[in-house]
Amino acid sequence: MKQIDLQKKIRNKFVKQGVKMIDPDTVYFSKDTKIGKNVTIEPYVVFGSRVKIKNNVKILAFSHLEGVSVDNNVSIGPYARLRPGTVLEEGSKVGNFVEIKKSRLKKNSKANHLTYIGDATIGKKSNIGAGTITCNYDGVKKSKTIIEDGAFIGSNTSLVAPVKIGKKAIIGASSVITQNVKNGSLALTRAKQTEVKNYKRKK
Repeated sequence: MKQIDLQKKIRNKFVKQGVKMIDPDTVYFSKDTKIGKNVTIEPYVVFGSRVKIKNNVKILAFSHLEGVSVDNNVSIGPYARLRPGTVLEEGSKVGNFVEIKKSRLKKNSKANHLTYIGDATIGKKSNIGAGTITCNYDGVKKSKTIIEDGAFIGSNTSLVAPVKIGKKAIIGASSVITQNVKNGSLALTRAKQTEVKNYKRKK
């Protein structure tokens, strides 16, 4: 069967089972894609192999999923890239320009924008701020990042694995975290701001 005919067959199957596609001709599935009830898929979404989507999920435009398991009531995208080994638990949210690889985002946690999460476990009700990166590769081996329940990771943070962020810990924006952070602690590595008054540049 030609690829174009295969795609039409798969799209029609999902439409009949109630999947809502705004522009079906722009959505591409794999043979093994599995989708539950009340799922909405916006234009230009690509499903690679081994994708399982449960119920009440919304996938926004220009997202790419491969080797992903998505639980109920999850929102994805737009412009999200979910790579193999990603698990999104119930009520979690992955926003625009977020890439996740071989990681678990637990219930009601969110990474709303401009973030890379690799080889990590994110606890329940945690917030991953914009620009956060899990530095999981040192050029030789991959290491894991563990973020426990209720943690708040400030924007533009680098978490250098292996590292563990405790429950309800807060990481200040623009921090580079290289050591474990205890439960309920605030961790900061931000340099002190200096200001030179009436500064004139050399010509």
